[in-house]
Amino acid sequence: MNTQPTTLVLGATGSIGYALTANLLTRQLPVTILVRNREKARKLFLEATTLTIVEGDAQDADLLKKTAAGKDFIFHGINYPYNQWFGNMDVVTQKVLDAATPHTTIIFPGNIYSFGLASEPIRENSSPNPRSRKGELRLAIEQQLEKAANLGKCRVINVRMPDFWGPNVLNEGIRPIFENAPSGKAMPWLLNVDIPHQSVYTLDAAEVIARLMLQHKTATSKPYEVWNYGGQTLPSMRWFFGQIAALTGHPLKVQVYSRLMINILGLFMPILREVKEMSYLYENTVLLDDSKVRNLFPDFRETPLKEALAQTLAWFADHQKTGKN
Repeated sequence: MNTQPTTLVLGATGSIGYALTANLLTRQLPVTILVRNREKARKLFLEATTLTIVEGDAQDADLLKKTAAGKDFIFHGINYPYNQWFGNMDVVTQKVLDAATPHTTIIFPGNIYSFGLASEPIRENSSPNPRSRKGELRLAIEQQLEKAANLGKCRVINVRMPDFWGPNVLNEGIRPIFENAPSGKAMPWLLNVDIPHQSVYTLDAAEVIARLMLQHKTATSKPYEVWNYGGQTLPSMRWFFGQIAALTGHPLKVQVYSRLMINILGLFMPILREVKEMSYLYENTVLLDDSKVRNLFPDFRETPLKEALAQTLAWFADHQKTGKN
């Protein structure tokens, strides 16, 4: 009898989805991914023996339900550009819920948006207080998941994280950093690079999520459970960029986008226009308290920063060279 947990990963060619898929495949666990571009997925994961690739769109409810049938876990890592969140994120979440059964556990990578400008470290039971439209939407999605779990339609593990970086993190906040640094170009950031900032290395996040999945499979747990993972609190982004520059051998160069620059560029770039309401996260330090998960896994340690940065720079160099992005 096969007792290995089976997982459907949605968003496997994205940042966290990629990292979790790679982690589960390294463990030789059976993973199915539903992707819109089969060739892109094959290049990312090569010929992993426990991987099944299904080509299609998660918005196709019939295909999603068929692909999810019999799976122990569905990782809901689907994300859209900021300017496409509304009418997509909530809709696809309902389709994920419709594809689940009471046997299924949905893993949701949450974030900190629904807590606004929290003055104290955010705990799993902290009260939400969104101050943006996107924060309100993220809260609504979490409530959507929690309601379904409490009604017995599925189980849900919500792993809340701050922003993240690592191999295959290709959003416009992170990608230019690791593409610019090797050639000595300025590394960009928004508004303030001189305050502490909490950030997660995606391969560490994947390890935490995989461990939560495996312990959840064998333990009695709540229908809906929240776990925070905050990664590392960096002294500042300028310090972080300095660590990257040291590895590349180039002098540190930083480009800070001011509010005026964001407003001007936002006239032509819809995604940057949507970033404006999230500016408080770049002007202030907002922290997650992740003592709960660290107490559960006392042996867990983050990848040493120098090693994680070297891995990320190498990934970007390889994918720029081969055109795999």
